[in-house]
Amino acid sequence: MFLINILNSFKNQKSSNKMIPSLLHSKVVNPQSSIQYFLLFLFFSVCGFAQQITSTVDSSQIKIGSQFHLIIKASVNAKDKVVFPNAKNFGALEVLESYPIDTIQNNSQYELIKKYGLTQFDSGRYVIPRLLVKINQKEFRTDSLSIIVNNVKVDTTKQQMYDIKDIIATEKEPSSEWWKLFVLLVLVVASGFASYFIIKRLQKNSEQKEEFFASPIEKAISYLQNLDKKQLVQRGDVKEYYSEMTDIARTYIEESIAIPAMESTSSELMEALKKAISEQKMFVNREELDKFRQVLENADLVKFAKSKPLQFEIEKDKSIVDKFILIIDKALPRKEEEAETLFAEEVRRKEMKKQQFRRTAISVGIAVVLFVISIGIFMFTFGLDYLKENYWGYSTKELLEKEWIASEYGLPAIVIETPKVLKRNNDEKIQNNLPENVKAINRFAYGSITDDFSLLLLTTAFKDTTALDVEVALENNLKELERLGAKNIIMKTADFENVKGLSGKKSYGTFSVFNDELDEDQKMSYEIVVIAQAGGAQEFFLIYKEEDEHAKQIIEKIQNSIELRKAK
Repeated sequence: MFLINILNSFKNQKSSNKMIPSLLHSKVVNPQSSIQYFLLFLFFSVCGFAQQITSTVDSSQIKIGSQFHLIIKASVNAKDKVVFPNAKNFGALEVLESYPIDTIQNNSQYELIKKYGLTQFDSGRYVIPRLLVKINQKEFRTDSLSIIVNNVKVDTTKQQMYDIKDIIATEKEPSSEWWKLFVLLVLVVASGFASYFIIKRLQKNSEQKEEFFASPIEKAISYLQNLDKKQLVQRGDVKEYYSEMTDIARTYIEESIAIPAMESTSSELMEALKKAISEQKMFVNREELDKFRQVLENADLVKFAKSKPLQFEIEKDKSIVDKFILIIDKALPRKEEEAETLFAEEVRRKEMKKQQFRRTAISVGIAVVLFVISIGIFMFTFGLDYLKENYWGYSTKELLEKEWIASEYGLPAIVIETPKVLKRNNDEKIQNNLPENVKAINRFAYGSITDDFSLLLLTTAFKDTTALDVEVALENNLKELERLGAKNIIMKTADFENVKGLSGKKSYGTFSVFNDELDEDQKMSYEIVVIAQAGGAQEFFLIYKEEDEHAKQIIEKIQNSIELRKAK
């Protein structure tokens, strides 16, 4: 509305045939017109520069497969919400990497910088289309940019040509033979279930056999102990508790004194018990008999009169029964035949323990055999090398005697021979925060710091002819050892040169590291070799157990195999 009012003001002045002096050429300026022109200029300035989008590329020409960068900048306020393009391809160009947004503050304005890594694998001229950038849901478009992708020229008159190499047979990865892994898994599960059911069957057969007790007192004590484990009182089954408790006591009296205790009432049982005690001349205190009689009466009240004794009363009755059967057992006259019976029962009990031990040993043996069979099938399916590679690990002697592999690593490229191929192990945080003059940093590794032998290779490529400071690199490498868990590091330095004339600097010595598997510190030896040239550097970490002669031979062989391809 403000702009419309200004324009209407201009229109009214023109329609009234009044002269509007030029701000650029006239010396006489109408004050009202000057203010209007100034406000109009200020309005367009704010609208034009509050939100601005620019796009550039760091190179207009690349070689096939090379990477260049597209940079989009947005000048916005602090509260503005900006959405940059997010796609796998911008036109015919492939997006290799989308970098995090950088922010630069300029007073109250913020400059957001979004960077993309792009490439194309066919030669020709390509156009980055106008890309959509949203600011507070408003759409803005970047400029379209042209990129030329050039062929890589190869001079066949100077380039040495080689014959086509024969096809090399490679070992199949376990993932390509998933069915073998599936069969192995089925066998392991089946062996586990078989072991479980065999053990359960043997235990069931053992439980089904009749329990043998050496004497009635042993049986009674065992049953009374099991009665407490049932927790009948805690569940509110007081009647069931008293019924089982008195039945145990009646059974013991019937078996030990030979009176019909289970078929008698409480009063009949007490009369028969007193008579048997008198006839067999057993010494039982009258007070204990009265206490036991009271327990029988309490049990009758619970069973037939629905009496509900308190917790301490229940515990007191149980204690009286426990004590009474022991008093009866102690008062029973011992005979020679009973002693022989007890001895025979003891012998039988020992025999039962032997049988139980035998059954357990058979069960464990079956489980072990099934496990060994499973391991055997696993080894047959994937091979011993796979197990060593992923589970057991190689000894240094095996590594030394294996067929070694020559491979090229990193940028600038370096060729070395190793017993196993090194695996790329890059850190994304490092890759996304490289120094300005660093083009690329790559890590390749085999093994861990606590293994018999491990190797870590770092390659650094600079964007210019920077040469790495070797002394500083060796100090940083010691910090890298500490980050890996090394402590008590002892270091010595020396010049390095291998049989191929490649020279550099090295540090060597010992350190200790905690081994989680052994739960103790172990002492390790190390050698760190740094090779630097204009535009790039290579750093080797060679770690092995102290005094391992095979590991020393491995290190010497690796170091002598190093061939450097100079950085371009």
